[in-house]
Amino acid sequence: MKWLVLTASAAALAASGALADPVKIGVITTLSGPAGYLGEDIRDAMALAIEMEGGKLGGVEVELVVEDDGLKPANGRQIAEKFMNDQGMKLLTGIVFSNVAGATVPDIVDNGAIYVSPNAGPSNLAGAGCHENYFVVSWQNDALHEASGAAAKKIGYKKAVALAPNYQAGKDAIEGFKRMFEGEVTEIYTQLEQTDFAPEMAQIRAAAPEVVFQFHPGGMGIAFLKQYAQAGLQGQFPMVLSEPSTDAVVLNAVGDAADGIVATAHWNRDFDNAANKEFVAAWDAKYARPITYYAAQGYDTARLIGSALAKTGGVDDIDALREALRAADFESVRGDFSFGPNQHPVQDWYVLDIVKGEDGKPAAVTREKLIEGYGDAYADQCKM
Repeated sequence: MKWLVLTASAAALAASGALADPVKIGVITTLSGPAGYLGEDIRDAMALAIEMEGGKLGGVEVELVVEDDGLKPANGRQIAEKFMNDQGMKLLTGIVFSNVAGATVPDIVDNGAIYVSPNAGPSNLAGAGCHENYFVVSWQNDALHEASGAAAKKIGYKKAVALAPNYQAGKDAIEGFKRMFEGEVTEIYTQLEQTDFAPEMAQIRAAAPEVVFQFHPGGMGIAFLKQYAQAGLQGQFPMVLSEPSTDAVVLNAVGDAADGIVATAHWNRDFDNAANKEFVAAWDAKYARPITYYAAQGYDTARLIGSALAKTGGVDDIDALREALRAADFESVRGDFSFGPNQHPVQDWYVLDIVKGEDGKPAAVTREKLIEGYGDAYADQCKM
């Protein structure tokens, strides 16, 4: 941040915002590789929210400074240190993957800066490892998969195979599904960025489950669903999946391989509220590509930040900024939204049907509300 020596008249101009430097928001995200579109959607939705306010959030001029972590924890940590130490940033966001968050977020918050997550919500940072400077707008990792477990249980399934990559978010996914499913679960762990799932297809066939749950975001999920259909498992073993395995890019890429999937979500493009309608219309007008959950979360993150900046006028007073963020005084595209005691969302979860749309491509259609006003399983462990 630049320091200025102001005359009385200049000070008055600065107070009005005429001479104020834009608030720099550091965005550390994944922009390369098969999962690169996740970070692109988060970044572009944040940029869209800023554009819709004429270059501002909450009436304060802002600047996004974006760097690609390449899905490497060491890169995320290095970028964060540069943002804070070299550029003096006090507000950071953007991380997609929990392994990057685990290596990066503790340094950010321990350095006195604020981190607002648009996606990753690992369990170890939601409970005893919570921090007053750490906010999650998306979900706690387990919660979105708990919804899938609840949906599978409601349908009446009692025997499942659950698959996920062997990293923090994958472990959280299976634990979350099991917590609400309460039936017999065979666990299979894959590798992060794996694209050949032939051995797993054989394991599923041998287990003969009533339902399959799998969490593979981005390109991993596209490969999994295509190979599932090619292996002839699509008609044999129905799937109940959470959002990362059924985002619009995945559905568009896999086509008929998505037919019949039941999904759970905290947001869908067909949600009938004013904030969502405005967002979907703006996204469709701006970007020639499908809209995803990641975009919705990036947009909500920007709107949350804007609601706080409207009260504080900037980021110099971290205590005031923190309290303004806690208030969550904005209209979320998902409807009701508030923070629980660990500064993770309290929100509703829905069942979606994946059906063939009018254009012949698979689309997610909201069926019913599944869980109302749910937080997460770790909030009681957080002592702030």
